[in-house]
Amino acid sequence: MAEYTYDQLKRMTVAKLRQIADGITDEALDGHSTMHKEHLLPILARIMGVEEHHVAHGAAKLKIKSQIRKLKAKRDEVWKAGDKAELARVRHNIHVLKHRLRRMAT
Repeated sequence: MAEYTYDQLKRMTVAKLRQIADGITDEALDGHSTMHKEHLLPILARIMGVEEHHVAHGAAKLKIKSQIRKLKAKRDEVWKAGDKAELARVRHNIHVLKHRLRRMAT
């Protein structure tokens, strides 16, 4: 019954997901017309037999957050020392790591 991939379902609007749910009779979808997308999407995926893609969490996330904390401490030290070039490098590294975290969450 998997007509869609999880990514296709995720990119659809909540109205389109509700239209798909209209054609499915399942107890879990009772009240689907008032559900928000974050509630409706996993239920539809499970009923339709679509595998969800899980985001990598855990050790990698903790490692990156630890690196960010260390860089923030270094940033404060460099700021007090007045080294603008090093401050720019440290702030850029913090930015890159935060961006990596946000990509992991999507």
